[in-house]
Amino acid sequence: MDWTLEVIVVPVSDVERARDFYRDKVGFHVDIDFRTDGGARLIQLTPPGSGCSVVIGENVPMPFGAPTPNPGSYQGLQLVVADIRAARDELAGRGLEVTGPVEVAPGDGGTFLYFKDPDGNGWAVQEFRRRAAEPLHEVVRSLTTATG
Repeated sequence: MDWTLEVIVVPVSDVERARDFYRDKVGFHVDIDFRTDGGARLIQLTPPGSGCSVVIGENVPMPFGAPTPNPGSYQGLQLVVADIRAARDELAGRGLEVTGPVEVAPGDGGTFLYFKDPDGNGWAVQEFRRRAAEPLHEVVRSLTTATG
């Protein structure tokens, strides 16, 4: 059975501002923007080429009655690109403040850049050049097979 991660709920304080940021500065596509009968507002945004989306909203129900995370409390959300310099140029061209690229380890997969959303949720963008030629599921399968 395949288990796919498809949605991450990101806590924000201002839904309109966050939607505009992720759409206009980061380049995510707005898939859904609606209100539920229960009074929640949900906006789902997907990075280009991704199988996983983020949801931002107001009154988003949390599983098992868990408290809603504080806006800005998420760190380490990660995007992966095949060309970090092109990604940096694209983000900076949209007016996004980014740091890096920074090489934290030698070899493919070791270079990152970073940015924060308006609430302070922290994102990393990792360069994985191998992705330009191979889909993610093939890369992961080859890595897990090699480590056995």
